[in-house]
Amino acid sequence: MQSVQDIATDIVAREGGFVNDPDDPGGATKYGVTIHTMRRLGLDLTGDGVVSVADVRRLSRNDAVDIFIEHYFTRPQLAKLPVVVQASVFDMYVNAGANALKILQRLLGQMGFPVAVDGVLGPKSLEAAARAAKAAPHHLNDAYGIARRNYYYALADRRRASRKYARRRDGGKGGWIVRAEEFMAPQYHFTAAQHRERVAAWD
Repeated sequence: MQSVQDIATDIVAREGGFVNDPDDPGGATKYGVTIHTMRRLGLDLTGDGVVSVADVRRLSRNDAVDIFIEHYFTRPQLAKLPVVVQASVFDMYVNAGANALKILQRLLGQMGFPVAVDGVLGPKSLEAAARAAKAAPHHLNDAYGIARRNYYYALADRRRASRKYARRRDGGKGGWIVRAEEFMAPQYHFTAAQHRERVAAWD
């Protein structure tokens, strides 16, 4: 089983280096840490009294790992989730914040363990997750991965500028889709044809 440190290190590697894509609502980002997160945490790495793009550029891999573990794993109480879904939910939390937990909560309801969809891991959500994992551990993890993939496609349906994250220029799977499928069994991955069919309505 991977340690939380290992999972966070993998997330940093998956996120990549510095980017400042105008189509990304997160703004300037490095290793998956956005300028908005750095401002919220007061990470003035240049010491000039302002958290700016220069501070994002200065962020180290170790800084990013520490931020993810503290603010995206420990504080949201992901350690209390069943181990089988921790890595995927953690990865999604870094990518989508509390929506990662809302996806899980909706899924639990669909599996017959209804809970409030509020993006917070309270006792009822944790109990429902534990029951779902006990009943069908591998199903829970694969179903969460599929729900992640559906979330990304739906987001790109609504927001044209985000489609490049779900579909490459050559029509293949974009980074979002590949990322979601990394956490599910291969038999649940979309084929190239299934992916093309899913995005066929996009122009």
